[in-house]
Amino acid sequence: IFIAIILHAVVQEYALDKINRRLHLSKVKHSKFNESGQLVAFHLTSVIWCLYVVVTVRFQVKFFYLCQLAYWLHALPELYFQKVRKEEIPRQLRCIALYLVHIAGAYLLNLTRLGLILLLLQYLAEFFFHMARLVYFTDENNEKLFNVWAVVFVVTRLFTLTLYILVIGFGLPRVENQALDPERGNFFTCLFSAPTRMSVLLLVCLFQASVMWRFIHFQLRRWREYWNEQTPRALRFRPLQSCLSPSPGYHENGVVKAENGTSPRTKKLKSP
Repeated sequence: IFIAIILHAVVQEYALDKINRRLHLSKVKHSKFNESGQLVAFHLTSVIWCLYVVVTVRFQVKFFYLCQLAYWLHALPELYFQKVRKEEIPRQLRCIALYLVHIAGAYLLNLTRLGLILLLLQYLAEFFFHMARLVYFTDENNEKLFNVWAVVFVVTRLFTLTLYILVIGFGLPRVENQALDPERGNFFTCLFSAPTRMSVLLLVCLFQASVMWRFIHFQLRRWREYWNEQTPRALRFRPLQSCLSPSPGYHENGVVKAENGTSPRTKKLKSP
């Protein structure tokens, strides 16, 4: 935890603070910029390290999980050191608690391989989100990375749901030793019955559906705000374009003549 605090301070002082002095951001954007900057560094490091552990060696799994727990535990005192606003504290505490529960649960219940893949997918999506937010703070007209994040987020949710179904629905029933055996890391005797597995899968599907619903609601609100901003611009430039466009006739003695030489007249509408 102390090492994570020191690395946090190094990234803040030698990278983020120098960029903040050039951007002159407001207090709200300054806080979000620091949060995204720290998480971009952490998620990028975690993704590369997680891929390395999954592909090459297995003896680093314990060290990887300890470092993950240390980082999210160090985030608790950093809320005070970073002077986070009171409105932001509940959201960040909820995020820290969820990461701690899932990482510690995967480690203690001997689900390290499943946890590695899930962390890889989660950190990949989070990396693109915070990277897009950093780019947006430097240039508010650049939102292309948010579109990339949206695609990555949907793909990672689908992979996560598929992985849960394969492990809980098809993997656990094939375990040979279905008795409680802490020495071998077998803690899931309650999950071997079909009704329990279906209940767990239902909870997982409902949770993923709620996440996707919030994501879709966020995207719809974002597109609605974008089109609301574009509509006044179109109405503002339309009269200018009509004044600059040539009329379908010609001028004669200050009177607009049609192409056949007659003066254009407005037709009177007959009353019904």
